[in-house]
Amino acid sequence: MQWRSLVVGLVVLRLSLSCVLWLAFGLGTNVSWGFNFPLSFSLRKLDLLFREGRVIEQGGKSWSQQVHEQKYDDESTSTCPPVGEESLRRSYLSFFDGNKDEYVRRYSTFPDSLKAKMKGMAKDMFYFGYDNYMKYAFPEDELNPIDCVGRGPDVLNPSNININDVLGNYSLTLIDTLDTLLVLGNVTEFQRAVKLVIDTVSFDKNSTVQVFEANIRILGSLISSHILLTDPKHPFGKVGFEGYDNELLHLAHDLAVRLLPAFENTHTGIPHPRVNLKTGVPADCIRETCTAGAGSLLVEFGILSRLIGDSTFEWVARRAVRALWSLRNNETGLLGNVVNIQTGQWVGKQSGLGAGMDSFYEYLLKSYILFGEKEDYKMFQAAYRSIQNHMRRGRELCNEGEGDPPLYVNVNMCSGEIMNTWIDSLQAFFPGLQVLNGDVDNAICLHAFYYAIWKRFGALPERYNWQLQAPDVLFYPLRPELVESTYLLYQATKNPFYLHVGMDILQSIEKNAKVRCGYATLHHVVDKSKEDRMESFFLSETCKYLYLLFDEDNPLHKSDNKYIFTTEGHVVPIDKRFREKQWSDVFPCEDGLLMEREEAEGQQPHSNFTNCSRIPVERRFALPLKSVYMRQIDHMVGLS
Repeated sequence: MQWRSLVVGLVVLRLSLSCVLWLAFGLGTNVSWGFNFPLSFSLRKLDLLFREGRVIEQGGKSWSQQVHEQKYDDESTSTCPPVGEESLRRSYLSFFDGNKDEYVRRYSTFPDSLKAKMKGMAKDMFYFGYDNYMKYAFPEDELNPIDCVGRGPDVLNPSNININDVLGNYSLTLIDTLDTLLVLGNVTEFQRAVKLVIDTVSFDKNSTVQVFEANIRILGSLISSHILLTDPKHPFGKVGFEGYDNELLHLAHDLAVRLLPAFENTHTGIPHPRVNLKTGVPADCIRETCTAGAGSLLVEFGILSRLIGDSTFEWVARRAVRALWSLRNNETGLLGNVVNIQTGQWVGKQSGLGAGMDSFYEYLLKSYILFGEKEDYKMFQAAYRSIQNHMRRGRELCNEGEGDPPLYVNVNMCSGEIMNTWIDSLQAFFPGLQVLNGDVDNAICLHAFYYAIWKRFGALPERYNWQLQAPDVLFYPLRPELVESTYLLYQATKNPFYLHVGMDILQSIEKNAKVRCGYATLHHVVDKSKEDRMESFFLSETCKYLYLLFDEDNPLHKSDNKYIFTTEGHVVPIDKRFREKQWSDVFPCEDGLLMEREEAEGQQPHSNFTNCSRIPVERRFALPLKSVYMRQIDHMVGLS
């Protein structure tokens, strides 16, 4: 009898073990017990699943290990296998045939009814801020949404550059918002706002402003709105009105002339950071400026030059870009973030993608797209190679392989060594630029990291320490960069994941930032305390990109013409007239300085415009990033 009991016990044990194996490896994660129970199991499937699991557990050295050990190997710049080469590793999701995990269940669909609801919510958000600005703040520059009053320059404290760099006593929010009204389809209010600007705005003010901010917020909007008013193709319908006589263009020209003194009395051609709109460069103006501030004027200045037939503005902006480019490090090809405009010496040697550098890279590519100048694209190609070689950390591929997720870190421009362990919220623009450059895979991964931070805090802290998994600088002024990249990734992929991201952002802002008369800056992303300020870019960019994300039928998406957004989110058509100059060769390559290295290298950037076609077919209809990698990123920002 004992041997019979032993046999029965062994049979029961074997059946129990088989059942456990079926449940553990035949079903997907987070499944509903008893449904879609598989009746087969293979050791190969078990081996592959374990191997896939080691992506996280046995990955390459983490970012923190790289920091502690101070070993800085160049990262590979490849983002996809050669054409025709198939990855041997099966997709993680292919193991779960009928059992969707939590990421697939949450992000794989987005009903049209929900899209319409979010579109309406974004529209309501804009008008709540805009209407209250017009009611309580106009003609001042900004709205204080908590106290429901207007805000202008801090005349009692000229050293308060956080305010005075931006606010020039010229109805900033109204001007910055003009083309958003057209994007939302409100032609009547757009025309009324244009007439208000024409009748009330003057730049003959004793205001000292930052050249960069006046350029992107004011000059860019005036030019964009003028083009849309006079565009013969009328992408938003008939928006012109009787009596309009190019007044916005005249205002733009007047402002640009008042900014020109910034380019005088500088040995390098790099402009002074600030000017007084009445008197020119202040006597006590500092001699240091950031790379983005000096090198992000070319789009607006270049369009103005080509609209009015005066090369001066494009010439000074292009000279500044060339001057900065000539100062890059010979070994790494990187630029620093702060430079002395007289000596050309780098005061700040940090090289990164965020504050102080972001739009410099952006405008190299966008200037090429608009003007067709080959030197702009060659500079962008070289800059992008240096970024990939020296700033990028993590595994080689976004959606394959082992190790930490790709991340771009702040490095020393001379050595490429990591300088600190924080990234800032402005860097969230970079996935959008990568989309524009065709590098969709890298864009997907970097965007996912910033979205994970958003999910944790319901906002993006100004600086986030990726080693400590905590914010270094806690405020969030309703910046648009993550929304912008979300919108551009959705346009590139049409993946419903990005609609969910937009909905999360929209609902978080509505919940955490809405106050009595608008939307307030979050002073602290953890406790959600607020500051009484609503910056103009919230209406000009954040609301605009949120609305466009959910508005599939917007004229910008349906028009036969192509458009690009400035760094302040202003709409500019890609027009052949901007590739035509009324002058000849006023930008000679001085001393052969610009392209020697690029021509010697003879290389193309690692990414190209066929990258999208290399994404496997099955992934075009699944999550943009595999669940295993999404879960990894969530864990690395403290979500799980």
